[in-house]
Order: sequence, then structure tokens, then C-alpha cells
Amino acid sequence: MNPKPGYRRENVPLDARTIFRHSRAMAILKIARMGHPVLQEVAAKVSDPTSADTASVVRDMLETLEDSGGLGLAAPQVHISKRIVVFFVPAGRTGDGSTDSSEPLTVMINPEIEPLGSEKELDWEACLSVPDLMGSVPRFTKIKYRWTNLDGTQGERVASGFHSRAVQHECDHLDGILYPMRMDDFRLFGYSKEVRMNYNLMRLGGAKQKDVTDDEAVA
Repeated sequence: MNPKPGYRRENVPLDARTIFRHSRAMAILKIARMGHPVLQEVAAKVSDPTSADTASVVRDMLETLEDSGGLGLAAPQVHISKRIVVFFVPAGRTGDGSTDSSEPLTVMINPEIEPLGSEKELDWEACLSVPDLMGSVPRFTKIKYRWTNLDGTQGERVASGFHSRAVQHECDHLDGILYPMRMDDFRLFGYSKEVRMNYNLMRLGGAKQKDVTDDEAVA
């Protein structure tokens, strides 16, 4: 997921050492852009989250995320049709709720999302795979999500606010869904530089705006 203008990612460096005790050289992968068939596929379930192949993919995804300046990345975005997501939520993007929290760098294998209620809210999103554009997207306000870690253990969290939005955005990539496909009103979609100068449009698309840069993508 791409953040919005103003937020500075250099304050939140990614440290893969918290995930890998032994690391090889990583590779920066090419980002797939809207229109590429890999972004339209339902990604395959990872059969062995603890395998060396899975760890290799994750290492390269983390290097690519660091290079891109984004907050999250799904494997299909780097031309790998597997159900893998990496993301983090910096403190600067959190709200007041206890479940709209900052989160450390997280690797999710085969994640699943359960909406907690039917309430949705609008807010702006951008994406590494949809460069230079942004749109206001309705998302479930509160969710529970589960995943498998690289060591085979299970993780679970409850999320709301931007935390919830980021997880939903990234997991959509695993089902061949880009954020414009979730939009209800295409008046709230446009080039980032133009939208940010349109105060009335920004207000219409999200009542609780926080500054974010084009370089950050909920990817």
C-alpha cells in the first residue's frame, strides 16, 4: 500500500534481521503494474511456509519494499502468484482506537480476513501497482486476521482504522483485486498531485485525512 503525501518513511527503517537470523544477499524485484495478468489471478496457497523457497521469496519482497518506500507488498505485485504479504504500520498512521495500532514488520503466509461487523468507511489509498494515482475506497472498519509465520506458527490480530485498511488492501492482491475495483464513486479517483490540490475532493473522500507521500504505497 502506498502512503499519502507528507509522511517520511526513513523514520521507520525495515530490519529483516528481526525475521531472518541468517541472511543471504537480497534482490530488488520488478513491480507489476495494473493491467498485467499476474495481478488478476487468485494466488496459490503456500504449501510449506517453512521452506527455503518461501524464505527466499520473502527476503526479496522485503528488499523490494524497502527500495519502493511502501508500507506493504503482496507477492503477486512482484510477479509471484503466491499468498504472501509483508507489511508494517508506522506510528504516524495510527488513530485513537486500541486496535488502530502501529505494527512491526510482519510476514503473513496464507492470510485470512474476517470482517467484524458490516460497517465500512471511506479513505484514500494509493498503490505501487497503480502508480501516480489515488482513490477513496470503502473498507470494513474492523477486522480480525490470521496468518502463518515463516516458522509455521500461527498469528492473529484484531485491527481497525488504517491498520485494518492496510491489511485488506494487501490481501486483496492475493485474490486479483486492485483498489479501484473496490471503489463506488470514480469522482474520488485521480492523479495524486491533482487530487491533493483539490481540498473539497480530499474532504469528500475521507473525513480523517493524514498526510502521506506518493512514495509510500498501502502497496
